Amino acid sequence: MAATHGDYRGYLRNTVDMEAGQHRFHPVQSSEPTYRPLLFGTLAVMGLLQVASSVAILLHLTGYLQEVDLSTAPHRPIEEVQTEPVLDALKDPRKKRCKTPKESLPSAHLPIRQHQENVKRGEQKAITIDWDEVHGHCHKMGYHKGKLQVRESGFYYVYAKICFRYYVYVPEDSSQAGAQLVDVSNAQLIQYIYHESIKQNSKAVTLIKTGSTVRWENTNYNMYCAQQGRGVRLEEGDALYVNVSNAWMLDLEGEGTYFGAVKLGN
Repeated sequence: MAATHGDYRGYLRNTVDMEAGQHRFHPVQSSEPTYRPLLFGTLAVMGLLQVASSVAILLHLTGYLQEVDLSTAPHRPIEEVQTEPVLDALKDPRKKRCKTPKESLPSAHLPIRQHQENVKRGEQKAITIDWDEVHGHCHKMGYHKGKLQVRESGFYYVYAKICFRYYVYVPEDSSQAGAQLVDVSNAQLIQYIYHESIKQNSKAVTLIKTGSTVRWENTNYNMYCAQQGRGVRLEEGDALYVNVSNAWMLDLEGEGTYFGAVKLGN
């Protein structure tokens, strides 16, 4: 019984002995060091994505980022489609990329020639205007003796603007006054655009016309302008030209009197 009581007392140790004794259970190690690198890596990836998105938006707003043609994307490597516009913009950020047509359409714009042949003062009949091809523009179109020549078939917009000016010149010598004045009280200032069709053996037909019967004011200077244009189907070999009445009153400034055409399509 004594031994049993001793064992019982040994088992009932005091609190000091229990605290000094060996721990019954081992502490569980914290898992914080395992999650910390994963958290930092996630934050870093999110930061890089945010920077990339900001750069892409900035390039798009400033015009450096090209549009990707989805119709051609399947025929190109995916890396090239996604990165080529950005790389091109980063190579030279000052250079704005723009698309230009590979082949421009035929066009012509001709100012009036300073010297008009066969023009007589006071003559009212219509004559063909001569144009200045040296200071004008002709692209894939020809010009010869007042006529624009079509070199490529298609649908064209044809236009012309004609200005007339009349000066009342009073010479100092009153004896010459009658010779200088011309009766323009009912001047017909008419403008015609003619079309010579190669399919009709170059027969000329009136394409459009405009004008007015002008009553000039009783002043030293008068001016009248007429402008017209229309679309028309033209064939290779066709020709266009402009006739006007009272050509001796033409305004010989290219800004006011000109003739041209531009192809709109096939």
